[in-house]
Amino acid sequence: MPTTFRFLAIAGIGLLATLPAPLPAQVSSPVPSVPAPADERVELTELQQVQKLMLAGQLQPALARAEAHLAKYPRDAQMRFVRGVILSELKETASARAVFEGLTEEFPELPEPYNNLAVIYASQGQLDRARTLLETALAVRPDYATAQGNLGDIYLQMSVDAYQRAAKLQPGDSALSNKLALTRELLAKTRIAP
Repeated sequence: MPTTFRFLAIAGIGLLATLPAPLPAQVSSPVPSVPAPADERVELTELQQVQKLMLAGQLQPALARAEAHLAKYPRDAQMRFVRGVILSELKETASARAVFEGLTEEFPELPEPYNNLAVIYASQGQLDRARTLLETALAVRPDYATAQGNLGDIYLQMSVDAYQRAAKLQPGDSALSNKLALTRELLAKTRIAP
């Protein structure tokens, strides 16, 4: 069973609401409510509309709305990021990966696309690639707790893998067996129940 990684749902640029993600995820507050003046109705931004659809579990309409917006505003990094999240939730991994890769190339100063790209690679067992992406996210923003936690999970999984290989090479080594058992137990405790 793969390690659980935290998948950030909305980029840290502009509006900072987060949504449930395809992998067991760190979830923050939903779209902030905007108080409406007594005699006026406040319109939600297009991003907030898409987020609202996502929160309601209406992923296909959210994707359609995001893509319509991006047809007019193709450099909107936040909407592109949200589109990547939607694609991830729809299990369209290759498309989501392409979105996040494009964001890392065009907006290298944003750590969130690196994190989400790392989650995709980690879920595919590509731990070295995921580690590198998380280290890049942390170079961009050293106080990025989600990426730091994911990096810890990557190292933990890598430890389990290394102890398993060592235990196969020296099957009678009780110290290796104990280390393997402890790291497996810790890894199991880091998983979030679905």
